[in-house]
Amino acid sequence: MFNILNDLSRLTKRLLLIMLSLWLMQAAPAMAASCNDTWPGWEHFKKTFIAEDGRVIDHSGARKPTTSEGQAYALFFALSANDKAAFQRILTWTENNLAAGDLTARLPAWQWGQREDNSWGVIDKNPASDADLWIAYSLGVAGEVWKEKRYAALSSLLAQRILNEETAELPGLGLSLLPAPTGFNLPNNQWKLNASYLPLPLLRWFEQKESDERWKRMIAPAMRLIAGSAPKGYAADWIIYDAQKGFLPDSQGVEKGQGGYNAIRVYLWAGMMASQDAERANLLKLLRPMLQLVDSKGYPPEFIDILSGEINGPGSSGFSAALLPLLQVNGAQKTLVQQQLRLQAQAIKPDAYYDQVLSLFALGWQEKRFRFDARGNADFYWQHFCWKLF
Repeated sequence: MFNILNDLSRLTKRLLLIMLSLWLMQAAPAMAASCNDTWPGWEHFKKTFIAEDGRVIDHSGARKPTTSEGQAYALFFALSANDKAAFQRILTWTENNLAAGDLTARLPAWQWGQREDNSWGVIDKNPASDADLWIAYSLGVAGEVWKEKRYAALSSLLAQRILNEETAELPGLGLSLLPAPTGFNLPNNQWKLNASYLPLPLLRWFEQKESDERWKRMIAPAMRLIAGSAPKGYAADWIIYDAQKGFLPDSQGVEKGQGGYNAIRVYLWAGMMASQDAERANLLKLLRPMLQLVDSKGYPPEFIDILSGEINGPGSSGFSAALLPLLQVNGAQKTLVQQQLRLQAQAIKPDAYYDQVLSLFALGWQEKRFRFDARGNADFYWQHFCWKLF
């Protein structure tokens, strides 16, 4: 009797193996296609905005400038698409043209393009700290997932330089990221700051990966800055921090206390935070008034007064795209569908650089091309799918 049962058990195992083999033969092509699947949004961005040498071109400007921001975002998108060749081209151009050939020695200049005398080169050498964060982060993560030691080393060097050159201990606030090494320390113990320069997942990642404790010290001031920039739930493009009075609207800048093209990223970064992040619930509550406004108006405003809530015109479809993650995690299903329909009815112009950037981040997150965990680690679709199945 035992032998009969044993034979039946072996027969059952063989049948299961045969069935599994047949299923794998049928499913393998689909799996392989998924592992090698291209990201259509990235392919369009690459074709439209990135030259063969790796330069990201903003076609909206008369002189078609390049910024370190554009190079930084393109590095992250290339990493999210597992596009190693494009990543290296973008990095090489960035190092050669924005860092005088050596990113180990200096932070990249902010703007490059055609000068007044028609020559080409650096136009504004002052670095932009948000771009520097994204470049260092993308290099560090690429070093991990692609096993590239040079990328990891370069990331650490840039991270150290960011701390040394682009942070300051602000009285009553703490260690804070300045928008650039120079130009934002104002008279009378005031500083001009930008909440959209502080994607919390990136700060979380540097906090756990870098040994310098200053990264940890930056988290609480960053949260205070984001909250101080949105006293009524509408994020500001720029905010003044006064050592005596705290946060004040930037009445002198071009935006005059409004939230617009910089501030839209505050909502975008908040929406992409991991559900396990201890600060996400606070940010969702803080920024809910903007979502309520969008629900009532049917569109995000192009500009909004951060105190009165007075709006100036509808924002672009790129603004609608940028709000999708935050709407999704808030469970605002009606408004989410509303903005998705707006995005379909009023498609983003193919050559609109900034709108395309906002869309790639938002839709890439929605499609799970990339996600961040509570420690800032990135989980990419290509990495997750292929490694989990094979």
